[in-house]
Amino acid sequence: MQSRTLSDDKLVELYLTGEESALGELLNRHKDRIYTYIYLFVRDTHTAEDLLQETFIKVIDKLRSGKYQEQNKFLPWISRVAYNLCIDYYRREKRMPKVVTRDGFDIFSVLKFSEPGAEGKVMESEFSSRVRKLLEYLPEEQREVVVLRHYMDMNFREIAEMTGVNINTALGRMRYALINLRKLMETKNISI
Repeated sequence: MQSRTLSDDKLVELYLTGEESALGELLNRHKDRIYTYIYLFVRDTHTAEDLLQETFIKVIDKLRSGKYQEQNKFLPWISRVAYNLCIDYYRREKRMPKVVTRDGFDIFSVLKFSEPGAEGKVMESEFSSRVRKLLEYLPEEQREVVVLRHYMDMNFREIAEMTGVNINTALGRMRYALINLRKLMETKNISI
């Protein structure tokens, strides 16, 4: 089986027909992205690892029980499962979720840049690091939309569904996040 070339939906289908290795490929394909997504919420490696494991257990349970109905949307679906577990974690901890990046994570790494030279890579890294720090100044809702859009590569309909707001609210949060980032860049004298 050439599982690396199969779509997520085909792997789900193979898993449901008894091909256990299809699930392994599916989870390996998305584990880094989901882990990083969870880590952005909880900012603790051990908690993020626990929630990732809990996410996978929940995904397996839902697949086995036949509750997966998300054709061509496996990544947004598993992201929504992870998101809900993060929210549950914060409710248990009686804290509000805060999406804050650390220095080691490049939130804009998913953006498609052309291959820069050595100097370009250094400048891009410095710029990304500065932007990451500026994200900490954004209100929680705006940070969340930026992370979901640029890291998880979700569209605004998926973001709205995941965060429990309408699509116009999600779009508005992104708009204000960009406005606030521009203002912060001006006050901190950061150029693109």
